Amino acid sequence: MKTSDSLSTRNSSLYNAPTESIYREAHLNSIEEVLVALRRVIRATDLHSKHLAKTTGLTTPQILLLQTIRNKGEVTIGEIANEMSLSQATVTSILDRLEKRGLAYRERSKEDKRKVHAHLTDQATETLKQAPIPLQEHFTRQFGDLQEWEQTMIISSLQRVAQMMDAQHIDASPVLDIGILDRQDTTIDKLDAFQETSEKK
Repeated sequence: MKTSDSLSTRNSSLYNAPTESIYREAHLNSIEEVLVALRRVIRATDLHSKHLAKTTGLTTPQILLLQTIRNKGEVTIGEIANEMSLSQATVTSILDRLEKRGLAYRERSKEDKRKVHAHLTDQATETLKQAPIPLQEHFTRQFGDLQEWEQTMIISSLQRVAQMMDAQHIDASPVLDIGILDRQDTTIDKLDAFQETSEKK
């Protein structure tokens, strides 16, 4: 009986060894696939930001803000902040930089002197015509074409990934860009990702 039990245990070990090896290999492959996917998202965002900077000399948040003014027409800073889900301080800072570039200007409302509206210059209008479609807009269109269950699954998965990376408490705005949103120029500082700023409203 002991010999039979010993042979059975040995045979079981021989069968389990390849199974465990296959499982470990499949597990490692899954991790690699996740890391590659994350890397591609980061790289795509970075490359698009650089392409946008090269073609327009602007950052993604600056382009998105100009588009918001164009689409909304006569709009206040508060309305821009609500539309972009940013703090008014962040919007004001971005707008300040756009004004210095001659791409936007602020004007007090003729009907209500308490309100100040942001407007585009002719230069900004031409810049937007020539600018490539922001990666965020491209993603938004494709995401909107998905079934509701697919959207829910993606949101849940990404939120879980953020939690696994201890990033769930990091202050972030719904803008697909790398670095501080109201940075002075198109150069992305290496320290930007680690600087805590209040971007959201």
